[in-house]
Amino acid sequence: MGGKLEAFYFAFGGDDLVIIIDMPGSVDTIACSLIVNASGAARLRTTVLITPEEVDQATKKSVNYHPPGQ
Repeated sequence: MGGKLEAFYFAFGGDDLVIIIDMPGSVDTIACSLIVNASGAARLRTTVLITPEEVDQATKKSVNYHPPGQ
């Protein structure tokens, strides 16, 4: 799928492994996750990491939001 393994760690707790990969896009990442999970060989949870620059861009956006009932 064109991804690159960035880091691989064994872990204690709810997850046995933490793997950081750099994928070309979200669709490629989802496709890999779906196939691995469907195989039953492993159960993956995917967390998208956000760069500080992306957070900076997000803080400059205007959002029109009203909580439910208001």
